This record gives sequence, structure tokens and C-alpha cells, in this order.
Amino acid sequence: MTQATLAQDVASMLLEVKAVRLSPDKPFKWASGWNSPIYCDNRITLSYPKVRTAIKNGLAAAVKAYWPETEIIAGVATAGIAQGALVADWLDLPFCYVRPEPKKHGMGNQIEGEIKKGQKVVLIEDLVSTGGSSLKAAEALREAGADVLGMVAIFSYGFSVATENFGAKGLKFYTLSDYETLLEEAVKKKYVSESQLITLQEWRHDPATWGV
Repeated sequence: MTQATLAQDVASMLLEVKAVRLSPDKPFKWASGWNSPIYCDNRITLSYPKVRTAIKNGLAAAVKAYWPETEIIAGVATAGIAQGALVADWLDLPFCYVRPEPKKHGMGNQIEGEIKKGQKVVLIEDLVSTGGSSLKAAEALREAGADVLGMVAIFSYGFSVATENFGAKGLKFYTLSDYETLLEEAVKKKYVSESQLITLQEWRHDPATWGV
């Protein structure tokens, strides 16, 4: 299967199980305050075995293709924990996960699970918007002495700020599917009309001020 075909298949599955919802006429409100015609919750894919398996296989294949030297998988809390554990199990590799910040009680851990200095780690994330949570996790792993090779996620909105943020930290990332592919599939399967497609494309170019 080519990367383009995989991206189309994943986008189609996300739409079918409503992990991604498109509502250009009645936008969602994100926690950031942005108005958005799209809402993505990839946790829903875990409830559908065929979709869950396809995504697990895609993520695992990406890890093997781009970083065959990987020694441990790390999930980004919270949505990347389940996906990361599935990938680690499939690849027969150790697993850990990274909290947004250290716990305020007990051992005060930010990284849950054992990770050794110099160990080569790949992060698993469910969604890339600006890349902030992923990069915080990568920084925590680096501070613990790990060698962070890169990150694989299910889906990306394709914001240029994410590419810039990852580039600034010297971290490569790949996603199984992306916003442009999703829109193509949404039109093909008649989830949205051609006029709604224009609105969805406009949002991606200026999400912070769209709909204000």
C-alpha cells in the first residue's frame, strides 16, 4: 500500500466512525477559543476493532520504515497512550508514556514506565495541531536522557506553525493522514458540498481569525 492510499483509507475511516466531524455551517469552538469547522477525536477509533487495527498497523509500519533502530515507544498523554501501547505490543518493544507535566503527588513522575539513558525512542500521538503537547513530551524524554528519533501521529491539520515548531526542535514527524486528504475524501463521499469545501479550505489558511 502506498502512503497516498493509506492516507485516503485512514481519512475515510475517520469520517465513517465520526472520529472527525465536519460542520462548516455551524462551527465548533476549540479550547483555544478558535472557531473551527472541524472537530477531531481519534479516541473513537479505539471502539472499532477494524479501524483500530488498521491504524495500529499503519503507525507500526511507519516506525519500522523511518526508524528501524527504535528501542522503545512512548505515548503522548492522554490520547496517545492507547495508540502507543498498541504499537509497542505489535512491535514487541517496551512502552512508556509522557504526562503534560510531572505528577503533583507520589513519585512526581512525568514519564510513566522505565526509560534508560541513550535509549532510542519514537513518540506516538493521535493528532497534530500546533505540535505543542508532542514537543513538551519530547523535551521531557530528552531531559531524561533518551534519544528521541521522531514522532508518528494519526492525523494532522497541516498548520505551517506545526512544521516550524518541530523544525525548531530538530524533531521529524509523520502522520498517517492529513487535512487535505480528508477534504478530498469528504467531497468524494459527499460528506460536504463543493461550496462547503471552500469554507473548509479557508479555515486552514487562517484558523485563528476564521469566523471571528
